[in-house]
Amino acid sequence: MKKISNLFSRHSRKRILSQSFFFGAIATVGVIYNAFSLTSKASGQTPPPIVNNTEITSYAQAVLAMEPARQNAFEEIKKLIGNGEIPKIVCNDSNSFNGLPKKAQDIAVNYCTRVGKIVEDNGLSFEQFNKITIELQKNNILLKRQVSDALLRLQQPAESR
Repeated sequence: MKKISNLFSRHSRKRILSQSFFFGAIATVGVIYNAFSLTSKASGQTPPPIVNNTEITSYAQAVLAMEPARQNAFEEIKKLIGNGEIPKIVCNDSNSFNGLPKKAQDIAVNYCTRVGKIVEDNGLSFEQFNKITIELQKNNILLKRQVSDALLRLQQPAESR
């Protein structure tokens, strides 16, 4: 019977050691590869910005420009309705006008037409404007801060900007 020490002869120990080194090297390469690929996947999963700075400024300009028209339309509709509650008017949903008297519907339609022109005059499509509005309603904190900053900046006197 062979001695146990003979099973681990110098030659077999060398072979086991080289195999261990080989498998260790493969494992190390695999770990490094996974680390880099996970890092690139994580950064690749970060969504691109919803809007750029130009669109944010255009959005803020449009909001500022449409506010007087919104207040005016609201006051006119309120006079027609009296103490009744004014329903939420959504320009791209004609059904939102249904609860209004005919004259108030005309005011709402005129307001929405003016708003569409204001949005386009400020370099946005109505779809872009709505996309930003929806993101703000989803409570996108970063976008809210960017729009708020743009609104504040635009309302400052020209010489202090």
